[in-house]
Amino acid sequence: MSLVSLHRSTNYDPAYLDDALTQLLAPMGGMATFVRPGDRVLLKPNLLTGARPTKECTTRPALVRAVAQQVLAVGGNPFLGDSPAFGSARGVAKANGLLAVAEELHLPLVEFSGDRYANGGAIANLRLSKEAMGADVVINLPKVKSHMQLTLTLGVKNLFGCVPGKMKAWWHMELGKNPPLFAQMLLETAQAINPQLTIADGIVGHEGNGPSGGEPRFLGVLAASADVFALDRVLVELLGVPPERVPTVALGMELGYGPDLGDIAIAGADLADLQISDWKLPDHLIPIDFGFPRVVKSTFKHLYIKFIKEPLAAYARS
Repeated sequence: MSLVSLHRSTNYDPAYLDDALTQLLAPMGGMATFVRPGDRVLLKPNLLTGARPTKECTTRPALVRAVAQQVLAVGGNPFLGDSPAFGSARGVAKANGLLAVAEELHLPLVEFSGDRYANGGAIANLRLSKEAMGADVVINLPKVKSHMQLTLTLGVKNLFGCVPGKMKAWWHMELGKNPPLFAQMLLETAQAINPQLTIADGIVGHEGNGPSGGEPRFLGVLAASADVFALDRVLVELLGVPPERVPTVALGMELGYGPDLGDIAIAGADLADLQISDWKLPDHLIPIDFGFPRVVKSTFKHLYIKFIKEPLAAYARS
């Protein structure tokens, strides 16, 4: 059975958070289970945007710091990486306080905008970052949030940041009109990246019209698993959201990516004690339009047709 560990966690104080993280990972054998001395370890936080740092849209720097310190303690070589929807990874990290953590711990900060790795799944021509694919270990650090396109954005969706450069915007705009196809692409991305460990920041989440237009919501939980699909299934249950309303969870179970709740072992805190019934979902679901200027759309038009539109049309006919 897949194992998901839960820990009731109430604040981001460094000393408290280090102890909470240790307890969270204890049922899985601690950080040393996932990281060996000398491993290059990608820490993949949610770096959506630097525009709303008080709205809890991104993974808290304190949690990233605590995870990085535990990776260093077992001999790993951590680095940060992402491809934010808005701005650069460095710019968003600076706005949200994560750059200071990177400088303090001497963590390289990698922009996912270089070489591509061609995914071989059903979604043709999906490109993933070689920086992410080349890491020895990937530790996925999502924020628990509502999402106006996918109802919730959790561990699977956070790995979409491993699609390099601004082509993510085209995937959002085109597949955002077709939730099942978008979910399929996200599931294939998560399967290809295959994070060894996912730790969800649910101490303070983001509810309502996410991924950035909602409001902070105290949840008081950290969750971790070696199975990102199982983690998302448990978090959906914790938030009291029917799994069929979350495309990545519903399709994931249908296609065999992830287990149903009865096939997941839960360690640590009792799920029933953490469950809530009034988590706010988006007012309505809409495709996300990144609002590219006309000149940018024109520049990318040929890439869009080659790598997205034509392969999707072929996929839809199959």
